[in-house]
Amino acid sequence: MKELGYLNKYLWKYKYHLLLGMLFTIISNFFLILPAQIVRYAFNLVEETIDLFFIYEGFKAQDEIYSIFTFSILIYGALILLMAFLRGMFLFLVRQTIIVMSRLIEYDLKNEIYNHYQSLPLSFYRRNNTGDLMARISEDVSHVRMYLGPGIMYGINLIILFIMIIPYMFYVNERLTFYTLLPLPFLSISIYFVNNIINRRSEQIQRSLSQLSTFVQEAFSGIRVLKAFVREKDSYDNFEKESESYRTKFLRLVRVEALFFPLILALIGLSNIIVVYIGGLEVVEGALTKGNIAEFILYLNMLIWPVTSLGWITSIIQRAAASQKRINEFLYTKTAIISTANLQKEVNGKIIFDNVSLTYPDTGIQALQGISFEVKPGESLAIIGTTGSGKSTLANLVCRLYDTTEGTVRIDGEDIKAYDLQGLRNQIGYVPQDVFLFSDTIRNNVSFGLKGIAEEQIIEATQRADVYHNIMDFPKQFDTFVGERGITLSGGQKQRISIARALIRNPKILILDDSLSAVDTKTENAILNSLKEIMVDRTTIIISHRISSVKLADRILVLDDGKIVERGTHEVLLAQNGVYKELYDKQLQVEESID
Repeated sequence: MKELGYLNKYLWKYKYHLLLGMLFTIISNFFLILPAQIVRYAFNLVEETIDLFFIYEGFKAQDEIYSIFTFSILIYGALILLMAFLRGMFLFLVRQTIIVMSRLIEYDLKNEIYNHYQSLPLSFYRRNNTGDLMARISEDVSHVRMYLGPGIMYGINLIILFIMIIPYMFYVNERLTFYTLLPLPFLSISIYFVNNIINRRSEQIQRSLSQLSTFVQEAFSGIRVLKAFVREKDSYDNFEKESESYRTKFLRLVRVEALFFPLILALIGLSNIIVVYIGGLEVVEGALTKGNIAEFILYLNMLIWPVTSLGWITSIIQRAAASQKRINEFLYTKTAIISTANLQKEVNGKIIFDNVSLTYPDTGIQALQGISFEVKPGESLAIIGTTGSGKSTLANLVCRLYDTTEGTVRIDGEDIKAYDLQGLRNQIGYVPQDVFLFSDTIRNNVSFGLKGIAEEQIIEATQRADVYHNIMDFPKQFDTFVGERGITLSGGQKQRISIARALIRNPKILILDDSLSAVDTKTENAILNSLKEIMVDRTTIIISHRISSVKLADRILVLDDGKIVERGTHEVLLAQNGVYKELYDKQLQVEESID
């Protein structure tokens, strides 16, 4: 219950739902218990009336006795029906309070988790896989909701029913009450163990189903590769193995579930036999009436489901506690990337890296070592280097997706840590190396989150990114859905739409992280010529491994193994005959061989 204590703030928030639910549970149980006493009176009336009926056989009084008897039975029947209706009405109110409360808390908890996810740094997402993140916000929250809804509802019902029934039963007859309740603990314990087996096997089935779904998803996503390498038969064989594993696990669960209900019915039948037998002895001794036996049988059946649910509730609480522990692990994870001064101001674009080093916290890999440079407002800086040299890491530091291990990053003379995160990032246009488009229209991908964007602005941004004519060729033009991760578009089209998405924000700082790698030379030149106008009075950082993309920048940095090995203009670096010249010659040879 320690882990579930995190939910107390929500229980307090919806305390009136909980209190009303408890009140309605008490009232509904009152209308559950009262008919049992009416049945006792009815049984005793039948017994007494039958004796009188035969005593007055042949007399006129016999007809009067019969009339009174039938009228009384009708009244008792009507009262029982009325009680059933009132109980049903209050049970409805119980669910409209406690179950609704659980749904409201589920809604709040999912929102809290999702909002917290978005506040966590990139290092968190590199440590945890997407499937695990989704499981905690879906499956784990569902387990917690079962505790907050059915778990609490049936738990409260069990406690209230025991408080209302057990003392009265002992008051009527202690011996019969003891024997009536004797099988119930065994029933609850048996169900607890069987339910645990069912839960374990259900979880195995869920994992197997998850593996099966993942396999199918990968197979369909990579269907072109499967067909190209003629591996359909192998894929089918592997699917058959996964499907067989799922089938085997499911059949094991079915065998356990097949024993579940017979076990319950056997123990319930045993309890009823005990009540009839012991109650019969008490009737013979004159301690009870036949109506009491009927009343006790009804009480027993009232208690069977709550006692049966005790094992189920215990299992629900255990699963909820385990799930809440997993949720708490993430909720208690705090981001270190926070603003120190919440500085909100319009930036001019002056960027200074002062002896910056970075070691990734999740892997321990040192990405940058002693990096120092300055970019003036409106100036363009290009960063070039081989794969793994630290180019993209510099972009992550400017966007403050990571914090430096050593050294300082300053923007307009202020430590980047002092800026309000959202205010800073709103003034940066970032085109990432790994282009991601959402499953939405091209229009919404370009305007991405910006409100009040005019059609002219969208057209201008796509024209500057040299993708406007491609969009116009689509049947639905800007209303074209790009599919999951932009699957319906080519790599170059996705990159250019991503560039348009950055340009439409009119950012003070523009970062292009290898954003022209998927376009041909002609398209690259067209985009670069358009960028010449865009880069005026705008601080621009161009990250690339292609010389053609960086040679127009005011200055160029050459990175190697996380260090700056050369710096200067395109002409100066060529004259140095160093790493840059070597990269230039290699790429020139490749282009000539292609031509």
